[in-house]
Amino acid sequence: MEWRRLDVRGSDHCELVRTPEGWQVAGVAEYDDPRGMARLEYSVDADTAWCTVKGSVRGAVGGEPIRLEIVRTVDGRWALNGVPMPDLIGLVDLDLGFTPATNLFPLRRLALRPGESADAAAAWLDEEHWILARLSQRYERRDTDAWWYESPEANYAGLLRVNAEGFVTEYPGLWSQRLGGRE
Repeated sequence: MEWRRLDVRGSDHCELVRTPEGWQVAGVAEYDDPRGMARLEYSVDADTAWCTVKGSVRGAVGGEPIRLEIVRTVDGRWALNGVPMPDLIGLVDLDLGFTPATNLFPLRRLALRPGESADAAAAWLDEEHWILARLSQRYERRDTDAWWYESPEANYAGLLRVNAEGFVTEYPGLWSQRLGGRE
């Protein structure tokens, strides 16, 4: 999957791979950041129920190295680089704020039918401070390829378009799928 960033110059591409334990999304995001150019390699692993197990982010933003390891235990406890994050206990999704790739996990896990909605708070990676925080999110499936998404803390709401795999193809104001190397 490939995207073009709409709010700043940037791109992202990732692959979804079936693993013996479940699923993995791995990719690279490159974008202009107020601190300088960002290039981040990321991966997020989920179990067969699409619940996050672990994630990693490696790269640099404005020349500053970034190296993050995120773990979620089976009892719902989160740690960032080995430091427990008690405010996130019970969350099952990891939202890497710099890529639309991680929306795949709650979309697949929720498996909503058109007309159904659900709250799905996530452990959100705030790339400004490189911390994990609780992010309220609500998804409402409008059609086979359309989901209304709201996040009050992020001050964002929009109609997400998705493909058959569940990847977001249109994220209004933020991302658009690249088709065959073109937008």
